[in-house]
Amino acid sequence: MSKISSKYAIELEDKYGAHNYHPIPVVLSKGEGIHVWDLEGKKYFDFLSSYSAVNQGHCHPKIIKSLNDQSKKLTLTSRAFYNDVLGDFEKFITELFKYDKVLPMNTGVEGGETANKLARKWGYEKKGIPENKAKIIFANGNFWGRTLAAISTSDDPLSYKGFGPYMPGYEVIPYNDLASLENSIKDPNVAAFMVEPIQGEAGVIVPDEGYLSGIRNLCDKYNVLFIADEVQTGIARTGKMLATDFEDARPDILILGKALSGGVLPVSAVLADDEVMMCIKPGEHGSTFGGNPLSCAVAKTALEVVEEENLAKNAAEMGGLFRGRMQKFIESSNLAQIVRGKGLLNAIVIDSSVESDMAWNICLKLKDNGLLAKPTHGNIIRFAPPLVIKREELEECCDIIETTIKSFE
Repeated sequence: MSKISSKYAIELEDKYGAHNYHPIPVVLSKGEGIHVWDLEGKKYFDFLSSYSAVNQGHCHPKIIKSLNDQSKKLTLTSRAFYNDVLGDFEKFITELFKYDKVLPMNTGVEGGETANKLARKWGYEKKGIPENKAKIIFANGNFWGRTLAAISTSDDPLSYKGFGPYMPGYEVIPYNDLASLENSIKDPNVAAFMVEPIQGEAGVIVPDEGYLSGIRNLCDKYNVLFIADEVQTGIARTGKMLATDFEDARPDILILGKALSGGVLPVSAVLADDEVMMCIKPGEHGSTFGGNPLSCAVAKTALEVVEEENLAKNAAEMGGLFRGRMQKFIESSNLAQIVRGKGLLNAIVIDSSVESDMAWNICLKLKDNGLLAKPTHGNIIRFAPPLVIKREELEECCDIIETTIKSFE
């Protein structure tokens, strides 16, 4: 394919693609580490990391080598046959996260669907919930994808409006509210509570200390499964391998995705112990591509990179540095109101209405200044660079962010 201009690439997408996204107007053609380049060769700091899917950095050489090596041997068998890579990956990931079993899928939302099916099946087989009466509780502000099940749990009209009727068996309660949780899970028909340890799409909402351990205790008390959606928070993003690790709040069902492949392929995984996982029998759930040898080789290597390069430690240190810099900046800023987050999953709240274009315009100016980020929920800008970022690079990025926001004051 001959080289095209950014303008032409955007025109192609606009003409031939569905209009279901509103991207920042930059056309990327190369990525390496914390940087990406557009078609004209301009270099940017990536402060979105494909929504935390490239924690290990763009095109990590070790992960790409795994991809290339395996792609020359065997890429897909379906699960109609065994392959020589899946078992090795399953052993590695279950030992790493200390669960009996793993069920590999592809996308994060498939992981969420899998967790929901597991919880319902467990509810009927183990808890004794009457058939078709199982409930799963969610927190408001949740986001776990775009399937009918996922939007049926959403309280965001942009996600659910116009797509009804919605799936039954779901109840939504306030996030970061243990009293509401206890009130809901007293119902003997509740099979599970599914929650993000930190809500990403809602604007990086960090719950009170003790919320996660409180969930664990309440789920134990009422014989309800705790499902942790760590698709965005997992794989070292928040400064520990899992965000639930901060409170030793081990979930009954753990959902991973995004950075599980280092941004190379869609790979997700659901982990649980035998009491839960063995409720699913052959033929009851699966995926043609789930557990394929190419994805398994890539995912194992992606996890090895996180461990070998101490990315959780770096995320904790660099995240502290970022929030420290931004907090100091906020004290003298008329626009930047709040900085919040954990590790390298952070957000700044801009002093404007949710309907305002201010955060969007700031992101356009950040792009001009060589840093890519994107607003969420109108007046919130998420900042989540790859976890391989170094101190001097982070300091330079903080300079860009501060200078850019100042220019709007």
